[in-house]
Amino acid sequence: MTTENKRVLITGSSRGIGKAIALQLAQAGFDIALHFHSNVDAAEQTKSELNDLGASVSCLQFDIAQREQVKAAIEADIEQHGAYYGVVLNAGINCDTAFPAMTESEWDSVVHTNLDGFYNVIHPTIMPMIQTRQGGRIITMASVSGIAGNRGQVNYSASKAGIIGATKALSLELAKRKITVNCIAPGLIETDMVAEIPKDMVKEIVPMRRMGKPSEIAGLAKFLMSDDAAYITRQVISVNGGMI
Repeated sequence: MTTENKRVLITGSSRGIGKAIALQLAQAGFDIALHFHSNVDAAEQTKSELNDLGASVSCLQFDIAQREQVKAAIEADIEQHGAYYGVVLNAGINCDTAFPAMTESEWDSVVHTNLDGFYNVIHPTIMPMIQTRQGGRIITMASVSGIAGNRGQVNYSASKAGIIGATKALSLELAKRKITVNCIAPGLIETDMVAEIPKDMVKEIVPMRRMGKPSEIAGLAKFLMSDDAAYITRQVISVNGGMI
């Protein structure tokens, strides 16, 4: 299996960090299974950009929190195009508020979407990946909040800490199959999720005095997906400008 015919599923890849990862992997010669939730126009635009880079692209639309919907879409894509060599679990949500004021729905939606998404997305990809006997790469996306916690993000921090634990456990199960499982923990990255944070606040909390760029997360994902990263597994790698 050469790089040219290795496929990678990237959730939330129509925009933001996911799109940046898709573009860099396409440049590296991977084919892309592009996932989006609802923004069809953004997905079509990203698909066009990936095609221009020479990548073969399949598009999957589902809500990562809806288990049967996810399973059906992934199984259909694998049936048509073959198993994935890699999976990047990027999609997730946040709903920030102080814990005493946090509603049940704000807790449930964030924890279940982000943490259940790990199972819903990765589980149906595992056996097809194993059966290729070609190894593989799984990359999950946590957050600095999942490592250190953050005010107003008890729900988000809990879900991302859970992602870290699940990543470490899964890596042990898949290591003998030559499938690596690693976690990227971004800090403040220039995306819609942090668009309202004032620049002065960023300078106060980030030693490098700026937000990171999606491409700076994508560069690490591209490395972890490469043959050079074959001996790296069970790791949580922070990209946060020195926040922790």
